[in-house]
Amino acid sequence: TIIANSRKFSNATFEEMSHLVREIVSLAETCCAEGADPSCYDAGSSALSAKSCGEDSPFPAHPGTAGCCAHEGLEQKLCLAALRHPPPEVPRYLQPSNEELCQAFKKDPKDFADRFLHEYASSYAQAPLPVLLGSTRTFLSMVSTCCISPAPTACFLKEKLERETISLLTLMSNRFCSRLTAYGKDKVTFSYLTSLAQKTPGASFEDLFPLAEDAAEVFSQCCDSVAKDCMQKKLSEHVAKVCGVLSGGDQRFADCCKGKNLMQNYFCISALPPVPACKLPEAQKPTNEQLCSEEGAHHAKRYLFELARRHTSVPDAFLGKLYDTCENVRGECCSAKDASACLDSKRQRMSEELLSLLEKANQLCKQYHELNFLDFKKRLQESLMQTMKEASPQLLGQLVEQRADFASTCCGPNSPPLYCATKV
Repeated sequence: TIIANSRKFSNATFEEMSHLVREIVSLAETCCAEGADPSCYDAGSSALSAKSCGEDSPFPAHPGTAGCCAHEGLEQKLCLAALRHPPPEVPRYLQPSNEELCQAFKKDPKDFADRFLHEYASSYAQAPLPVLLGSTRTFLSMVSTCCISPAPTACFLKEKLERETISLLTLMSNRFCSRLTAYGKDKVTFSYLTSLAQKTPGASFEDLFPLAEDAAEVFSQCCDSVAKDCMQKKLSEHVAKVCGVLSGGDQRFADCCKGKNLMQNYFCISALPPVPACKLPEAQKPTNEQLCSEEGAHHAKRYLFELARRHTSVPDAFLGKLYDTCENVRGECCSAKDASACLDSKRQRMSEELLSLLEKANQLCKQYHELNFLDFKKRLQESLMQTMKEASPQLLGQLVEQRADFASTCCGPNSPPLYCATKV
């Protein structure tokens, strides 16, 4: 219950969440007992809803609470149950040192466990519930074993190695499920496709698109699943497919796929930086007829894939904006009276602005990947001084900081999608 509610209300304080957990556990103890009144749960959950709607409610604050409290009865209860905070885009949990862990554990084992469950689950709020349960259970078992061990350092080292698979699964599933929540299944397929295209630009659309579809299917099946090993089983099968298709023709993928631990292999693949684009002819633009056909979305994805593998340093946030623009244009023009005229006018504007935008984003992130951070900032300052000769030193300084911050957060392969979309 602590884990489930910390995931739902990831911005809540430990105290707010504890109030709610106590009420839920008490309700379960009372109403699940043998001989409990059949109306026990209905009456208890109604009282819980009324308390949530009270002015001095001790439960996690949520901006949607007032809207739910305008309803009555079952509608109110269902509305309150559906509330959840937007998930944190970057995990906040920082594991203390072994000494600090043992100090807190010995002081009050139960309080230590409850606080850890809250911090960890609210930080990795998008990881599936069974993954979080497995990860937190093994962590608490490690702490309770090693803190009373005669050789705690050796014990922690051994246990951390044994926990590596579940730790990586928590990190990876949280990352991918956050992206699914932010993007939806179609856009996640596109994001995954372009990420692979930039890591291995020599691979064809026919090779990579089925892998992207397979990944999106895994996330849509397992992110909300309570099946015990859905994510680990399906993700392992997916990694085997990626390695089967790509390790033969790409040495970096072959190196990542060598290990016996599939989660480590997948972590290695997802951390691969983009490579320089290969020399390719200009990408073929889809015709108006293709864009408005039944396969229109597929044609649009193929064209954007071609752009991504020609501009391998363009970050996901930029490509995501292009995808949204493309879908909006198709939605607007394909239902217009004169679809061709509408598409032609949009295409003209997009072509001019698009290539310039892609080149700028590509150059910014390419330099970020190639240079150390201080040299990168220096290069930024030099190029801005050339293009903005009239700007004051103060404005130049602000722009350098702004772009450096964008690059360090959003140029990497695992950037937070919603945050970076707002920064574009």
